[in-house]
Amino acid sequence: MDGLRFAFGTLTVFPARITRWDRDAARAGMLCAPLAGLAVGLVAAAAGGVLLPLGAGPLLAAVVTVAVPAVLTRGLHLDGLADTADGLGSAKPAGDALRIMKQSDIGPFGVIALVLVLLAQVAALYELYGEGWAHGAAAAVLAATVARLALTHASRHGVPAARPEGLGAIVAATVPVRSATLCTAAVLLLAAASGLLLSSYDAVHAVLATGAGLAAAALLLRRCVRRFGGVTGDVFGAVEETAATATLVALTLG
Repeated sequence: MDGLRFAFGTLTVFPARITRWDRDAARAGMLCAPLAGLAVGLVAAAAGGVLLPLGAGPLLAAVVTVAVPAVLTRGLHLDGLADTADGLGSAKPAGDALRIMKQSDIGPFGVIALVLVLLAQVAALYELYGEGWAHGAAAAVLAATVARLALTHASRHGVPAARPEGLGAIVAATVPVRSATLCTAAVLLLAAASGLLLSSYDAVHAVLATGAGLAAAALLLRRCVRRFGGVTGDVFGAVEETAATATLVALTLG
């Protein structure tokens, strides 16, 4: 329960009172992160999908589906994406880049990253909702779950914190690699099962899209660790949005 409270209390606006703020709770919380993503995805899919029977088009459904996770996370992950983009694009030493990321304003790199990521998510969901409500809804749930699974991997052993304080410091290097692997296997099974509800092809497609989302997040994580010396809360947000976007885009291919 401490892990669930930690995951939902830090990653969503769902009412969850965090009773413990230590590395043991953080480890459990990051292992429960995909469950928080599953809850966010279900709400997003319901909000977007209910518009289609009411006569709305797939574009409006896609916009609403993208907006709901932003609301349910207070926009923290999008803010982290923008700050990380500004830090990576600054071409300054790690310490200066980290100071840029802590500033409250958003620079040009952050604006560009936000626009491109949100456009990509809306465009992908527009295509998927165009194939039917079930395709769009399943994609929204899968993308949100994979996005939080990427946070589990970003918290695994061997990934240091860039700062001695903040969310990054409390969760960095808390998750054993074996636990992250088992968590990934569970999400892959969920992806395959959800795809089977549509067709055997969709089951394979969902598994491949999950892999694409995790791979894109891993590439960004590796870049950030090299650039900043470790992870921060902003990096977690960027990793999450990258995984969600890559998963959605992959679902539109093939």
